[in-house]
Amino acid sequence: MDICIVHYGEIGTKGKNRAFFEKKLVENISRFAKAKRRFGWIEVEYYEGIEEKLRKTPGIRYFGVGYKTDLDMSAIKSAVLKALPEKFESFKISASRRNKKFPLNSIEINRELGRAVVETTGKKVDLENPDVTVWVEICENFALVYSKRIEGIGGLPVGCAGRVVSLVSGGIDSPVASFLAMKRGCEAVLVHFFNRTLHSAEVRKKIVMLAEKLAEYQGSIKLYMIPFEEVQMEIIRIVPPKLRMVVYRRSMMRMANMIAEKERAKAIVTGDNISQVASQTLDNLNVIYAASKLAVLPPLLGFDKEEIVGLAKKIGTYEISILPYEDCCSLMVAKHPETRARKEIIEEFEEFEELEKSAVEKGETVEVSCSTTEVGSFRR
Repeated sequence: MDICIVHYGEIGTKGKNRAFFEKKLVENISRFAKAKRRFGWIEVEYYEGIEEKLRKTPGIRYFGVGYKTDLDMSAIKSAVLKALPEKFESFKISASRRNKKFPLNSIEINRELGRAVVETTGKKVDLENPDVTVWVEICENFALVYSKRIEGIGGLPVGCAGRVVSLVSGGIDSPVASFLAMKRGCEAVLVHFFNRTLHSAEVRKKIVMLAEKLAEYQGSIKLYMIPFEEVQMEIIRIVPPKLRMVVYRRSMMRMANMIAEKERAKAIVTGDNISQVASQTLDNLNVIYAASKLAVLPPLLGFDKEEIVGLAKKIGTYEISILPYEDCCSLMVAKHPETRARKEIIEEFEEFEELEKSAVEKGETVEVSCSTTEVGSFRR
């Protein structure tokens, strides 16, 4: 194998803005491979192990792994025979001709190449249910041949939609929400709020593991670890138990906005799912989101839990998410919390601005990539 033939889907519908999206996808692929923009596809130099990286790159609909050869039928035949697997009983040739000057049309290419495979291997043609399909793309100055085709994530390239701050709790939902934001072209900056306890090291390790998994889809990712205990203790001191969950989350929204200002982020992403828990009723979400100056995006809004779990397993975050951890939002709240909070009542208790600023200033930043993790401090 000497080439990966990367095809996109939605990018092709972008009209005059298409080049912007194509260049962003090339830029993202170029972090781990040599990539070149072609007309309608992207050429990527092949090396062992690249398939997994391309499979996790948002913006790619599918890609083939195969050969680039001269616009000569004998050379194309040789490439087709090389692309065939060792064991198969039936096959199909699927040719497409972008270069209309090529002397044979797609049907004629299929017939001639199919005849060559039958004569060489003795295998049969099956157009309905073949063991292997060989794709042949006739381009302007060369042909592409491949039988290995791998589905990608689809969506848009990370970074083309701007930066967002994504709140990550350590549960199943929020990492999936972060992934879905990436799939729509957002560059995610992760924020986790924690309490310092005997289990802090384990919690921190888990959150970093989630960040590392998400970095596989973004290339690298910044994680903010924000201490929440001082703000939380003040909330517990003055706010009735029934209202604390909503107040906790409003406070986190304000601190997420402080980080968003520094990061020049354009929105806040959450793992909220309508009516999944008491804090996620429409009344409560309205009150919580009102604390944010920026738009709040909940990608999981219409998902049910089984769909979220299925996607978490698909992207590799599920096994990490189900590891035990302490959720600071569950500390000292009522057994039956308020489900129809009123903003004017909540605001009467909120006098935490200095504590929130202090918490953000004490926050730790972790720069995460697929291979390295660097820790620093954050001073606003």
